[in-house]
Order: sequence, then structure tokens, then C-alpha cells
Amino acid sequence: MPRQLSFDLPVLEARGREDFFVSDANATAVAMIEGWQGWPARKLALTGPAGAGKTHLANVWAGLSGARIIRASDLTEAEADIPALATGAVAVEDCDTIAGNRPAEEALFHLHNLALAEGRTLLFTAQAAPNHWPLTLPDLASRMQATPTVRIAAPDDALLAAVMMKLFADRQLSPSPATIPYLIRRIDRSFQSARDIVARLDAASLENRRPITQNLARDLLDNDGA
Repeated sequence: MPRQLSFDLPVLEARGREDFFVSDANATAVAMIEGWQGWPARKLALTGPAGAGKTHLANVWAGLSGARIIRASDLTEAEADIPALATGAVAVEDCDTIAGNRPAEEALFHLHNLALAEGRTLLFTAQAAPNHWPLTLPDLASRMQATPTVRIAAPDDALLAAVMMKLFADRQLSPSPATIPYLIRRIDRSFQSARDIVARLDAASLENRRPITQNLARDLLDNDGA
């Protein structure tokens, strides 16, 4: 059978509150985001593994609070006007990735101080809790470690299934009903594994002109062990 050309088409991720599935693994985090006006000290660190939905929840919070969203590593860019950012609520993503980057750490430190002085609210996202960020700026480290933290836990069956359903939907794919229950039994129980297998099934379906079914999933996973 001739192979079908595959194209790297953009994936349109749905990031509304109605698109976020709540389970025991993330219910506390969702409640904190929805109750943002009561955050102690007007700030929160949202942590969890890759693919857990931190960016999705940051977008939900931005919709509730009117916040701007910026990556921590972009705080040193020319267009990142710290005083202007500090005039409103701000979500700063991937804060743990700037550890050791002194200019970025200093920019986050100034944003933190200016925003809170203005009476604004801050959301920080990262994979690890702030006390595990190897920050080199002591004043920033102390402020981050004093930030209330909520963590998204590893997914349970219900959440892992919902995440995969959303990942397929983002790619406009419709797997057979047996596909997701089969995958839950076979893949590593992590958000990143779910993201990886959906991307691979999408590519395999295009390349081999096969629908996304349990059989395709089995063939793909069996080949991994070959």
C-alpha cells in the first residue's frame, strides 16, 4: 500500500474552562484558580508534571482575572515592559526554567515586587515547587518560597482518559471507542506519555491510511517492544 504524505499541521488546543476535565488529581488546583480573589498575599504557584494542564489553567485564570500571560524566559525581551506588566494581573509560565539565568531572575524579582506593590495578583507555573528551583538570586528565592503552592498530581484513570480525549479532539481526530481504554492499560501513567502516544497515532494513521483504532494502537505499541 503506498504511503500517504503527512503534514505537520498546527494543533488547535481548546483552553476554555469547559474544556478542562476535573478529577481528584487536579480538583484542588481548579478550586484555587476559580477562587483566585482569595489567594493569600495575592499570589499562587501552580505546579505539576509536563502536560498536566498548567498552561490550560493559566488561560482559564487569565479569562477570569484579565491577566496577561508571559513565559519567564521572555521577561528579559525588549517587548516585556515590566512596569507595564505590573499594572495588571500576570501569569508567568515555566518559572523554574530560568534558574541560573540572572537577568531573567532579576526581571521576575522586579515584576513580583512591582505587581504586589500595585495591588495586583500573580500566578506562577512550574513543574517543581518553588523551594526546588535552584535560583541564584537570594531575594527572589525567598519570595518564591513564601508563595502558596498547589500541585496537579499524576493522573488517575478518569483524568488520563479525559486528557487523551481532549488531545485527540485538539487534532480533530475520532478514535474508536475501545482505543482510549486500551491505551490507558498500556502506556506509562503520565500526561507526557498521553501527549506522545496521541501524536504518534496521528502520524501513523496518516502515514498508513488507517483509522485510529485499538488495532492501530496495538501495532504501534507492539513495534516499540520489537
